[in-house]
Amino acid sequence: MEFLDIDITLTDEDRAARDTCHKFALEVMRPAGKLLDRLPDPADVIAPNSVLWDVVRKYHELGLGHLTADATMDPVAKARMTSVIIEELCWGDVGLAITTGISMMHYPWIEMLGNQELRERFCSPDRPSLSCWALTEPDHGSDTVAFTESCFRDARVRPNCTARKDGDYYIINGQKAAWVSGANIADIMILFCTLDPSQGFSGGAGFLVPLDLPGIERPKPLDKIGQRSLNQGEIYFSDVRVPAAYMMFGPEMYAMTLEHTLAHANAAMGVQFVGLARAGYELALEYAKQRVQGGVPIFEHQNVKARLFKMFMKVEAARALSRRVWLYTAANPPLIQYSVASKVFCTNTAFEVASEAVQIFGGNGLSREYPIEKIFRDARASMIEDGCNEVLGLMAASRL
Repeated sequence: MEFLDIDITLTDEDRAARDTCHKFALEVMRPAGKLLDRLPDPADVIAPNSVLWDVVRKYHELGLGHLTADATMDPVAKARMTSVIIEELCWGDVGLAITTGISMMHYPWIEMLGNQELRERFCSPDRPSLSCWALTEPDHGSDTVAFTESCFRDARVRPNCTARKDGDYYIINGQKAAWVSGANIADIMILFCTLDPSQGFSGGAGFLVPLDLPGIERPKPLDKIGQRSLNQGEIYFSDVRVPAAYMMFGPEMYAMTLEHTLAHANAAMGVQFVGLARAGYELALEYAKQRVQGGVPIFEHQNVKARLFKMFMKVEAARALSRRVWLYTAANPPLIQYSVASKVFCTNTAFEVASEAVQIFGGNGLSREYPIEKIFRDARASMIEDGCNEVLGLMAASRL
C-alpha cells in the first residue's frame, strides 16, 4: 500500500531519503523488531550475536546517524529531511528507531563543550559510539523534569544521584532509574544529576560521563511490555570520579538547559509516534480490505469504514502538528508548550489509533500471530516516557 504525503514543502532529496528509509524500515527494522520483541530475556536483545547490531551497523552504513550530527547543513532543511526519516524508521520499529536515534545524542554536547579528548574518543565516524541520557531516578520520575512546579525547587525532595566537587574532579554517587534508554549498551552518558541539594532538583548539573569509568555498574536490562527492542536499564555510581572538564553546566543554567533539552526530546517524540500511529492505521486498513465477514471485506461495513476514516484524520493531524513543531524547534529557541503539545497529542494519537486497530482486527488483534498487538504495546509506553503526559501538560500550561 503506497503512502501519500501531501506536504508540498518536501524536496526531491527529502522524498528520496524517505523512500530509502522506508525500504530500510520494511526490510531490516520490522523483521528485526519482531524477532527482538519475541525474546523472553531482554539481555538477549543486546547480546553480541543479536540482530540489533545488524540494524545499528546498517543504519550507520546508510549515513543516517551522521546526517543528524551534520552541523554544516541548513537547520531547517535538515529538520525537514529528518522529519520524514524519523517517521519512516518509527513506522518500521519504534524501539529500534529510538535506539539508533539516541546513538549519536552525545555529538552536539561534546561540540558545545569543545573537549578535544572526548571528540576524538567518541565522535569518530569510523568508530560510531552509542550514548544515553540519564535523568529519572528510582524515587523520582516526572518530578525530575517538572521545572515549572514547586517540587522542583523543594530541598526536602531528596535526589538519588548526586555530584560533589573534589579538586579537579566531581564525585558521582547514587543511582539512575531503569528507564535510561541504551543504558546497558552505551559508551558515553549525558548525565543530569544534583550538585546542590539545597536547591532541590534545580540545583542540578550536566556531565559527559564515559561509561568505562571505575565505579559504574549497569545490571540486567529492564523487562517491559512494549518497545522491547529498545534497551533500558538502571545505572549505579559508587565514587565515580569525573574530570571537571567533562562538566557541561551547573545549577545556574540547569533549569533552562533542562527545559531546552526536554523541548527537543518532546518534539522528537511527536515525530516518532506519528510513524507508529501510521503503522497501526495502515495495518488496520490493509486487514480491513482483506478480511471477509458477512460475505464482503469488512472495509465495506460502514462502522469499520467510519472508524478507519477517524484514524486517518488523527494521523494526518498529528503529522501536521509534529512536523510544524519539529521545524520550528530546529531554527529557534524551543517553546516547551508547543513541544509538549506535539508529544502529548501524537502519543495519545498513537495509542488511540493502535487500540482502534486492535478492535478492527477483532480476535486476531489479540493474537501474537498478527503484528498489531505489538504496535499497541509499543504505543502504550509512549505516554509515560520522556515525561508522563499529565505532568508535561501541567508544565506546558505554565507557559501559556
